[in-house]
Amino acid sequence: MNLRRLGRPMGHRKALVRNLVTALLEHEKIETTEVKAKEVRIVTENMISLAKKGDIHSRRQAARMISNKEILKKLFDEIATRYQDRDGGYTRIVKLGPRRGDASPMAIIELI
Repeated sequence: MNLRRLGRPMGHRKALVRNLVTALLEHEKIETTEVKAKEVRIVTENMISLAKKGDIHSRRQAARMISNKEILKKLFDEIATRYQDRDGGYTRIVKLGPRRGDASPMAIIELI
């Protein structure tokens, strides 16, 4: 994962992105900061592309990122079939405006 630093050490950053990707695949819509949403988009679209291939190697590669077996099953069974005819652009980022506490730009990322 060659990602933005997000002001965190490498282990914390990887865990953050993994958790956000898992939450997005589980709920299909999450609210986060714009920068985190852009990072989650990259990884999520790669996971969906792997799921569309559907072979065992792709499943093992996706399992390195998504540790929850139920979410992994949902990715390969439901989400991959939904996007079978689509070549890319599986997510949408909608900007919301500044967060009340620290004025950080917020966004909603969702599966299309």
